[in-house]
Amino acid sequence: MWKLTKQYWKDMWNYMWSKTDIDEKVISTLEEIQKRYKLTAKELADVGNAIKQVGNQIDDIPAALAGKKRKGRKLNMGPKPVNMNKKK
Repeated sequence: MWKLTKQYWKDMWNYMWSKTDIDEKVISTLEEIQKRYKLTAKELADVGNAIKQVGNQIDDIPAALAGKKRKGRKLNMGPKPVNMNKKK
């Protein structure tokens, strides 16, 4: 009987601690930290990719200063009108 009573109080103690506000606040804070960590990691990856692109394009500056043509992506002027190249 003593073991049963002792186990009952242990179970009650664990139950009460599982329902406290402190544990709930800690869990919610931990979830928030994990969410922010993931978002920050994604943002840092985006910044790293942007820096890599800048590094790739910085080689074009001396060529532009020398007067050479642009090597970058061509500008998209949109679709040409249908009657633009027809002879009259």
